[in-house]
Amino acid sequence: MTEVLNEQRPNSWLAAIWAARYRTPARFVALIALLLPWTTTGLIFALIPWLIAFAFLDLREFPRSLLRPICLLPIALVLLAAIGTLWSDAPWPDRIHAIGPAAKLLVIPLLIYQFERWPFGGWVFSAFLVSCTALMLYSFAVAVDPALSLKLYLSRGPYKVESGIAVRNYIDQSQEFALCAIALVYPIVSLLRRGRYRVAALFVALAIGFLASMMFVVVSRTALVTLPILIVVFALLHLRRRTALFAVGAMGLLAVLLWTASPPRLRATVAKFNGDYEVSIAGNDVSGMGSRLEFWRKSLAFTADAPLLGHGTGAIRGLFARAAVGESGVRAEIVGDPHNQTLNVAVQWGASGVVILYALWFAHLSLFRGEGLACWVGLLVVVQNMLSSLLNSHLFDFAEGWIYVLGVGIAGGMALAAKTIRS
Repeated sequence: MTEVLNEQRPNSWLAAIWAARYRTPARFVALIALLLPWTTTGLIFALIPWLIAFAFLDLREFPRSLLRPICLLPIALVLLAAIGTLWSDAPWPDRIHAIGPAAKLLVIPLLIYQFERWPFGGWVFSAFLVSCTALMLYSFAVAVDPALSLKLYLSRGPYKVESGIAVRNYIDQSQEFALCAIALVYPIVSLLRRGRYRVAALFVALAIGFLASMMFVVVSRTALVTLPILIVVFALLHLRRRTALFAVGAMGLLAVLLWTASPPRLRATVAKFNGDYEVSIAGNDVSGMGSRLEFWRKSLAFTADAPLLGHGTGAIRGLFARAAVGESGVRAEIVGDPHNQTLNVAVQWGASGVVILYALWFAHLSLFRGEGLACWVGLLVVVQNMLSSLLNSHLFDFAEGWIYVLGVGIAGGMALAAKTIRS
């Protein structure tokens, strides 16, 4: 009997190790989601073991998976960025560097393939929520004592300690908190319908914590613009018409009440929309929104000069440098990003790039038609990225870009798997 057990143990160990090859890639993706709110370098290092683990999956159906538009379009945009180096007049190091922001989109087809086959996407969503919750709690501590900011240890270059910002910047932090707050609405409603009030109350507390941090600790104008629209999207898609109208009306009333009790920082942030316009347009001084308007004006002119194929990959900074000659104030600013995703693509790759960009967004939107947490998270990620990309190039930015890659890839795979089961 002992000999039989000894013979079976190695086989069971080998079987366990072999079976773990399906769970291991998901664990590394969960680690990536855990690190994303905190560190850029750690995320890049976590990608390496995930790619190695992905290579051990059953990849026989992978080539066929790549032929779907949801996978082909991210690849097409990256290929356009690579080919666009051929007609750019920027220095070659700048051309190669400019491919990087788009290159992360190549991960989307890998994630879709993985999570379409193995049901571990919940691990990744949970890891991201836990990590953002820790960041939210820490942001309150940094609001009390800015010296607690981790920028001293996690920033690679010069940093500025700011109240309430634990790492990176207020835009990344607010985008992550807004995503978590709105994403929690779906499970809260589902739990309440099933009578699980304690867990629902916990999620409500987390959502309130994220919103409180966005209102009273760090305020982002991008989040202020996108958050109400995301709430309306949820109400229209997941609530009955009468309930949706009631929810939208209640949200409007709540917004009025919160505005009357809002802290000075929130009022000042909203007031800056008009103030920035006056400062930059009338006074030719640098400001947040006013500078963006100047960037957009120049970018439209650059696009008109090369409407079909653009000026090539990495050409944005050189174009702004030439346009700044003889100028002063905000008109003399030289940037490598016009702070609008459409214009970022149009200046570099013209109408061809814009067509691929919008086809990518709408293909991913259509992927999340349906019920379930995966469809809600995926839809939320795409809509948030599209809206915030009006004021920033968030598909190409690091944190927001990786949120899009992880959200679409993981939720997309889960949504496809659910549709396969239903059919």
